[in-house]
Amino acid sequence: MLKQKESKKPPRLAILALMAVGTAVVLVFTLTPWNFIPTEVTEDITVLAINEHGCVGESQYGVSVVVPECDAKVGDVVSATFYVPSMELNEYYDRLQDRVDAVQP
Repeated sequence: MLKQKESKKPPRLAILALMAVGTAVVLVFTLTPWNFIPTEVTEDITVLAINEHGCVGESQYGVSVVVPECDAKVGDVVSATFYVPSMELNEYYDRLQDRVDAVQP
């Protein structure tokens, strides 16, 4: 009888692990997760409306902010603390737009 040569196959687990590590590295450098972590911001906002939840205003970042237990009137300035993604603070969007503008003719 003839013996067939056994070919060594790489283990599937090792291949899957390498693919997972490669995907993780690509995602870290393309999505930059530290830009999505919320950052607490405190700023003065002008009250635009009052509803059952409190005073409503808009921050300089374009975020609607509700200040609970607020007794201010429309037009008053109150201090508000809220969370925004880090990319709003570190101008990540502006840098992306600069790159897009540089590539477009």
